[in-house]
Amino acid sequence: MRIYLDTLGCRLNEAESTAWGRAFLAAGQQIVARPAQADTCILNSCAVTGEAGRKSRQRLRRLHRLNPQCRIVVTGCYATLAGDALATFPGVELVLDNRQKEHLVEEVLRRWGDQTQTVVLPTAIEPASHRTRAFVKVQDGCNNHCTYCIVRLLRGEERSRPLAEVIAEVNSLAAAGYREVVLTGVHLGAYGHDLGYGLYDLVTVLLAETVIPRLRLSSIEPWDLPEHFFDLWGLSGGRLLPHLHMPLQSGCDRTLRRMGRHTTRESFAALVAAARAVIPGLTVTTDLIVGFPGETETDFAVSLAFVEEMAFGHIHIFPYSPREGTPASILPGQVPGPVKRQRLKAAQQIMMASKTAHLTRFLGETWPVLWEERHREAPGWYCWRGLTDNYLRVQALLPAYVDLHNQVLPARLLTSDGNVITAEPLLSLTDDNAALPPARQKYSLYLSIAEQPLSRGTTPETAHG
Repeated sequence: MRIYLDTLGCRLNEAESTAWGRAFLAAGQQIVARPAQADTCILNSCAVTGEAGRKSRQRLRRLHRLNPQCRIVVTGCYATLAGDALATFPGVELVLDNRQKEHLVEEVLRRWGDQTQTVVLPTAIEPASHRTRAFVKVQDGCNNHCTYCIVRLLRGEERSRPLAEVIAEVNSLAAAGYREVVLTGVHLGAYGHDLGYGLYDLVTVLLAETVIPRLRLSSIEPWDLPEHFFDLWGLSGGRLLPHLHMPLQSGCDRTLRRMGRHTTRESFAALVAAARAVIPGLTVTTDLIVGFPGETETDFAVSLAFVEEMAFGHIHIFPYSPREGTPASILPGQVPGPVKRQRLKAAQQIMMASKTAHLTRFLGETWPVLWEERHREAPGWYCWRGLTDNYLRVQALLPAYVDLHNQVLPARLLTSDGNVITAEPLLSLTDDNAALPPARQKYSLYLSIAEQPLSRGTTPETAHG
C-alpha cells in the first residue's frame, strides 16, 4: 500500500501518527508525501474545540477532493465524538475511535494489506532523513475533571507505557540519528501513577539508559509534580532542555475554580518561580482560555494582569468553545461571541508583548540550536530554521552549499521580529578547507564544535575566544 498520514491537533496525535508510519514501513508498506500519491489516507483527527472539529471535517473533504480514488481511514478524538457522521463522508471506508486506534496498523493491513500477523513497532527505526525531533507517546488518558475539557471523555482513563518500552523506543530513535525526543501524553505529569512510579523516575531512567542528546517535556499540568522535580535539570548535563509548557487557562482564581483546575494564581506563580530559580535560561509557555462561562470584565482584567506579570515566552490562546457533554457547556453566563473575540484580541496583544520581551533578553548570547529545515530564499541562498534548547525559533541565511540539517551547533542570537530570532551559526575553519574561497571558508562546517561543551547564555567571545 501507498499510505498518506495526516494529523491534526496535539503532539500526542503527532507521536501516534509517526509510530504508525514506522510500523507500516516495517510491514513493507510505503509512506508517501502527498494524498494524490496514496491509495490509503489516514487522518488522526482532533475535537478539542469546535474549530478543531470543523477542521477535521474540512480535512476529510480535502483528502477526498485531492484523490477521489483513495480510501480514507479516520481515527482520533473527532472520530470518537462523531464517528457515525464521519462514516458517511465521501471516501471514508473505516472509522476507528480512540479505543481502537492502538490496533490501527493491524486493522488496515488486515483489510487491505498482504499480511495478517500482528504488527508491532520495529525494534530498529529507519534513519532520520528530514526529521530531527521525535515525539514519543508515554501516557494516554486523563483522570482530571476540568469542566471545559472533552478530551477526558474521548481519551479515557489514565494509562502509561512501561519504562522498558519507552527506553527501547528512545534508544532506537537515537540510533536512527534523531537528536531530540519530546515526551508526550494527555496528562504527562501523571505518567506512571498506574504503574507505581512517576515522571521523575521516567526522566531519571531515560537520562541514565539512553544516549539521546536532547530530551524535552511537552505539556505538564501545574500539579502532580513531586518535590525536587526541577532538580532534574541540574543533573542532566544539559540534556533535559530548559523549556516547560504549563497550561494556566486563566489568571483569575474565580474562573479557575469554575474550570475545575487544581491550581491557583499563588500556587502557579510559586511553581514557575521555583523552576526559574534552578533552570538557567528557562522558557515557560502556557495556554489561556478567554470568554469562559461566567467570566466578567473584572475577571478578565485580573487574568490578563496575572498573565502579563508571569512573562511567558509564548501563550496559546483559545476563545472558550462549548463541547456537548462537558459541565461548562451548561454553566450560566455564557459569554457572547463578539465579547470573546474582543478578549482574544486583547490577550493576543499581551502575548506578543510578552513574547517579544522574552526573545529580546537573549539577544547577543550564544545558544545551541538544532537546525531542522531550510527553504530557498534567493538564488544560491537558503534560510535555515531551528530551535534553541529553550525553545526559541531561530533562522539563519546561508549559502546553498552549507548543510546544517540535524546538527546541534552554537549560534549567536542577533535580532528578533517578535516571533523568530535571526542568528549567526558559529562555524569555524578546518585545515581541510584552506583552499576554499574566503566566502566558502567563512561558512564551512567544523562539525566537531557540536561535540564540545557550550555554556548556555555565554557570549561568543567567552564561548569561542
